[in-house]
Amino acid sequence: MSPGGAPLAPDVQRGTGARRTQRTAGDLPRWVWLPAALGAALVVVPVVALLTRVDWSDLPALLTSESSRAALWLSLRTAAASTVLCVLLGVPMAFVLARTRFPGQALLRAFVLLPLVLPPVVGGIALLATFGRRGLLGSSLQVLGVQVAFSTTAVVLAQTFVALPFLVISLEGSLRTAGHRYETVAATLGARPSTVLRRVSLPLVLPGLVSGAVLAFARALGEFGATITFAGSLQGVTRTLPLEIYLQRETDPDAAVALSLLLVVVAVLVIVLVRGREGRS
Repeated sequence: MSPGGAPLAPDVQRGTGARRTQRTAGDLPRWVWLPAALGAALVVVPVVALLTRVDWSDLPALLTSESSRAALWLSLRTAAASTVLCVLLGVPMAFVLARTRFPGQALLRAFVLLPLVLPPVVGGIALLATFGRRGLLGSSLQVLGVQVAFSTTAVVLAQTFVALPFLVISLEGSLRTAGHRYETVAATLGARPSTVLRRVSLPLVLPGLVSGAVLAFARALGEFGATITFAGSLQGVTRTLPLEIYLQRETDPDAAVALSLLLVVVAVLVIVLVRGREGRS
């Protein structure tokens, strides 16, 4: 109603309602900002503190030492290999979980996502019980002359074990969001299941697949607990960058800080890459 009692014009009423809706949806209670600021400080302040500990004059020498270069190169190689394994194993797994229904599916999903909540050391012990010299499969592999534990292969398996759920959960979410419509149309037109998967399904969820692969790579690059338990710490063989940081913490704290900063930079780049792709999709 207008101040004089006459009804407002319809466009004025709509504008008032839109402003009210926008204000209601966009405003937050003021108290929300306090815990949000505390949460942000909990993450930002330690990173800032790490930056204050860096010896910037010696940073290039610390990052280019022989042990640091060996650990970084090993981490990049094994993380790349584990990411490939995550894609080869995780993509079919995500499609099975998102596109099928079968008894025990919920239990299977729980086991697939278990490494997300399982302490990495426990994962390393489980892998050692499987592929160790006296493990469930390791004893048979030992007879064939194949030793998995405490080798570079063990590093890749440990990284894959902890990183695989990140790809599966990311791709499964993309598949559920995309729905079945285009796949159903392609099947109706006579396309074979493999053709539908290759020409319709995968291109449709490619952003989710890329995001999941990048997250899996980042998780593999930062893996520590399962690696040291299952693969040990042999320079040039199993000593990845997180293990090198742990060892340098006792002997050369400046080198440990410099390598930690390197991992922080890599993590930030991964987050920016993933968020950038999500914003464009």
